[in-house]
Amino acid sequence: MTDTPSEETGPAGPAGPSRRSLLGWGGAGLALGAAAAGGAVAVARAGDDAEPTAAGSGAAVAFHGTHQAGIATPVQDRLHFAAFDVKTTDRAAFVQLLKDWTGAARLMTAGQAVGEGAYGGLAEAPPDDTGEALGLKPSRLTLTIGFGPSLFEKFDLADRRPEALAELPKFAGDNLDRNRSGGDLCVQACADDPQVAVHAIRNLARIGFGKVVIRWSQLGFGKTSSTTPDAQTPRNLMGFKDGTRNIAGTETDRLKKFVWVEEQDVDPNSAWMTGGSYLVARRIRMNIETWDRTSLQEQEDIFGRDKGEGAPVGRAKERDEPFLKAMKPDAHVRLAHPDTNAGATLLRRGYSFTDGTDGLGRLEAGLFFLAYQRDVRKGFVPVQRSLAADSLNEYIQHVGSAVFAIPPGVVDKDDWWGRSLFSTPSKTPKTPKNSANSKEA
Repeated sequence: MTDTPSEETGPAGPAGPSRRSLLGWGGAGLALGAAAAGGAVAVARAGDDAEPTAAGSGAAVAFHGTHQAGIATPVQDRLHFAAFDVKTTDRAAFVQLLKDWTGAARLMTAGQAVGEGAYGGLAEAPPDDTGEALGLKPSRLTLTIGFGPSLFEKFDLADRRPEALAELPKFAGDNLDRNRSGGDLCVQACADDPQVAVHAIRNLARIGFGKVVIRWSQLGFGKTSSTTPDAQTPRNLMGFKDGTRNIAGTETDRLKKFVWVEEQDVDPNSAWMTGGSYLVARRIRMNIETWDRTSLQEQEDIFGRDKGEGAPVGRAKERDEPFLKAMKPDAHVRLAHPDTNAGATLLRRGYSFTDGTDGLGRLEAGLFFLAYQRDVRKGFVPVQRSLAADSLNEYIQHVGSAVFAIPPGVVDKDDWWGRSLFSTPSKTPKTPKNSANSKEA
């Protein structure tokens, strides 16, 4: 809640034989070639800001681009986020899964069914598509994949892990549930129709059967931040405007400075991350009932903003430059502001969530915080450490956490998710730890 030509190097091609020749998901046989446009209009290049009229029309967001869509793309209304654990030890099988997922993502983001569709095929075989999105618009669906630190412990990838993909330290007040934290992979599905987002995650999970399994997932609604400058700032479940100074998809200079990984940021072994970003996901539980019994004045003092207009303390309008010293020392806006954190700035794509009750009559509700940055160590970590003194901590608790490396975009029909990681060999040999004590020494 901050205010701010081998198996692995060839083109993706068709993702495998049709279900007519392979029955069941264990065979992983799906025809997942590049999607035909099918009448869906691509309204934005991946990573760019869409035209406002197109953003609300249910049209498609382009899948191909230098950066993955779903980061600087105008924030959609709904979220289905899933973290996966990898179960296969077969590198070639995992690479093929990434190609299959890419093919499916091309189709679904264009509003098309996966493979041969949900009906009309071989009656004795499961259909390629689950079918619940038939007849629905693309709804600006974006699918964004990320790789967790634990993935690099598999498939001999340890030397390819970027230094900036740092495990998060334990922060003051953390009460993390291991069952809602971590993961080898993540897929962020954002759309304006919740059924479209759920359909996307469901189909990727089916395609991955036997190779990956969902570790945890989160549904989100009511975006709590915007990457569109002229859009109204959304409110979180505490009723306050959140993320007023968020990076906009049109602010190419700020995106370059704070979000996209540059060539100078990486060593030769992690150069595959150039053009990517890093994602921190945090599930933040809100003590709604306690907050709702707190006076308006105290609520405004805690945030450092007026609840109605969203103006900083002592200012008239929401986007007026805040005067931090006019706020209380433990005000949320003051502690999260870049001026308090040596300029650290995040691009936020958070969503509200409600997951029923906790069994004691209290809402299980809060913020699913998503923040993209150029380097976790220079972005989220210093900001969250600063927030240790935040008076808002009395009303919230971080209960889930994960960090992922978000690779660059899929540039064309022959490209696939993770190709830059899996198809380029290490440029420097591994150096054994404690080499002075090794047998060769």
